[in-house]
Order: sequence, then C-alpha cells, then structure tokens
Amino acid sequence: MGEAQVNALNLAEMERIAKGIRMRVLAHTLSNNGGYMSQACSAAELLAAMYGGILKLGALDGPINPPPFLGVPMVGTPSVENYTTGAQFHGPKSADNDRFIISPAHYALVVYAALIETNRLREDGLDFFNKDGSTVEMIGAEHSPGFETTTGSLSQAISQAGGIAIARKIRGESGKTWVFMSDGEFQEGQTWEALQASAFHKLSKLRVIVDVNAGQCDGPMESVMSIEPLADKVKAFGWDVSVVDGHDLSELTAACLMESEKPHMVLCYTDPVRGLPLLDERRPSLHYLRFKSAEEHSKYERAYEEMVK
Repeated sequence: MGEAQVNALNLAEMERIAKGIRMRVLAHTLSNNGGYMSQACSAAELLAAMYGGILKLGALDGPINPPPFLGVPMVGTPSVENYTTGAQFHGPKSADNDRFIISPAHYALVVYAALIETNRLREDGLDFFNKDGSTVEMIGAEHSPGFETTTGSLSQAISQAGGIAIARKIRGESGKTWVFMSDGEFQEGQTWEALQASAFHKLSKLRVIVDVNAGQCDGPMESVMSIEPLADKVKAFGWDVSVVDGHDLSELTAACLMESEKPHMVLCYTDPVRGLPLLDERRPSLHYLRFKSAEEHSKYERAYEEMVK
C-alpha cells in the first residue's frame, strides 16, 4: 500500500458521508421513536470509507428503488424468476469487483443510510423501513438493500464470505471479498472456526473490517464476556491484523488498502456516542435508543439541530 493510494481517496467526501449517516439515522430515530443509534455513531466512518472509496463496486445508473418482498424463492414459483438479493445495490458482479458481506444484521438502518448517502438507494428509501411487504427490513436479510446473504445468528457471514472467497480463488478472480463485522461476534465459536479455515485455505483476498465499539445488547462487552486481547488472538489464527482508530479516516483507509498474503482484518476501535455526546447519558444501555419521555425526545431534537449545522 502506498501513500499515493490513500491520497487518491476523497477523505473529505468520506467525512460528508459519515456525517450524513449519523444525521439520517438520528432523524429516523426521532420520527419512529427508536433506532440503532449507537451503531451509527460508532460505524459511520467505517461504512463511509467502504462505500466512499475502499470498495471496488459496480457502477449503477442511479439510486435503486427498494423492491417489494416477493417471498422466499422456491422451485416452481414465480418469485424465483424475479428474485434479486440486496447485492444489486452494490452494482453488477464481476471478477474484478469486490463483494461486500454485511454480518451484523441489526446495523441495517446504518447500512441503508450509507447507501442513500452514496446514491445507491433512493433518497426516500427509509420511508419503506420496517413496513409490511418491504425489503427495507429492520433486521437485514438477503433481500434487503446492501445485504447479499441472510446472516442468521451473529457470526455466520464470515463463514459465508470464506466460501465465496474460496470460489473466487478457484476461478482466479482478482476482486476482494470483504466482511463488515461487530465485535460481539467474537464471542461466537463459529467466528473462530471461520478464521482458522480462511487461514488454512490461504484466502489472501479475504478482508474483514470490525466495529469494535465495546458494546452489545446485554451491556458492555467487558461485563458480559471480554474478547481482548483481540488482535493477538486473531493473529494466532493465522491472520494479518491492523488496529486503528475507527474514526480516523486517514488511518482507517491506509489499513484497508494494505496488501497481504494472508487474510487481513482491520480492527477499528470506535466510540458508540461519537457525534452525539448526548447519548453518553444512556450508558451503559446504548444498544438501542427509544425515548423515555417527551422531554428526552426534545433533547435529541435539539441535538439533531446542532448536528445539521
């Protein structure tokens, strides 16, 4: 990885995307009295970097309208012929393009916001969020915008991506296979099985970017089950590892562009209240924001007004 590669990226545009992600998720949370706000705060720069220049994705003619949910495809049913996954929002697949697999499905709202900010999902895409018959689901599935697979329980996506990377290696494709993960997934045994298998098969084009925000639905990671020292553990499974400040776009992009002969993981240590310090009052319960009173709702409205400036 050279300095010229980093300089070629538009970090200012990534900053704009990250701010837009936080603003859209907070606006949605205010309108719907609920949202995964801390995930937007922690992962905004990660997804802004990926969609803003790191990923080599197929070009689109314009933002895509979220299609209706046609049901689960089954042999002999009309839905099979018309069925498309959320991968269509990443553009046409090719041997040279990257694949991007989203693992933590509860980050869906944040992913949708990133797609809107990068003109891959239409501007009013969040109006379809969690509506009957919509693919813009609260918990992303394989038909949801940006989602290529249904990851089920946390940690399944890295196994799925490993299989995709093996197939691409056999075919001699040059594109990378990326996975976006959350740190809570390292409490799952399947993650470590997938890491071991990926190293064994020498999947040098497999890349993982992790939002290490130190939180999960049951509270702080340290109080549930610590995963540290995470970098040392992942290295012990045969991976190259970079540890970065997940809000420093220069540092983050440089790590993502690093070449490696092994699978490579970028551990991005993040702040779950970045850009919305008011959220710190909620500690240690940061996983999901639902307002407790009209007064609290008004406080977040004022915070949104400040964020817009």
